[in-house]
Amino acid sequence: MVLGRMVRTTAAARGTGASGAASCANPAARYSRAVSRVVRCRSAAAEEVKPTDDERFRLNNLSPFPGSKKVKKRIGRGYGAGQGGSAGKGMRGQNARSGGGVRPGFEGGQNPLYRRLPKLRGIAGGMGAGQPDYNVINVGLLSDRFAEGDEVTIEALAEKRILDLSGRKRSLPLKVLGDGDLDKKLTVKAVAFSKSAAEKIAAAGGEAVTIPGRKKWTRAEHEQKVKDQEAAAA
Repeated sequence: MVLGRMVRTTAAARGTGASGAASCANPAARYSRAVSRVVRCRSAAAEEVKPTDDERFRLNNLSPFPGSKKVKKRIGRGYGAGQGGSAGKGMRGQNARSGGGVRPGFEGGQNPLYRRLPKLRGIAGGMGAGQPDYNVINVGLLSDRFAEGDEVTIEALAEKRILDLSGRKRSLPLKVLGDGDLDKKLTVKAVAFSKSAAEKIAAAGGEAVTIPGRKKWTRAEHEQKVKDQEAAAA
């Protein structure tokens, strides 16, 4: 009788209608049926309080987006659950246990593949020792692609598609090497020149202008800069 009274109160309070209140207020129903009716009444009430398009969201009408809440898959509950007797985890073992599993690359304790392979130096081993430090160009190519009196910069080389400045090369400065012949007067601006390249540019009447590259970060200069900023702010 207490359960029936509770169901009647819930149905009346949530406004499930005459038919819903009658079904939820049956005191002679068994416990499982009564509980299911309470759930149905609550779901019906939740559907009724859903806001319309022109209604503002309130604490009393908040509900999850349709499809965002899904029933959790119950595994390991026998053949009736639909995953067979082992729930898709095989016939026992470490990976079939709760909290089981091994790290990637683990081979049961034997020396794994990533330790058996030799370690390579340079680019193949991922070390920076084999990476280039400059975008290089030869003076012979400059003579073929530029006119008399032109200014050669790394931006001009990229615009003419002489250099492909993609990926890591975008952050590298320009260095001019001395391979080939130069017979035009050019103003070449780069971070570094080889000795032969500077001589050939000067012999052709041009100018080799050394521009500063990106300054290397040091902790001492950084701390001094912070102190100067604090002093200026004070």
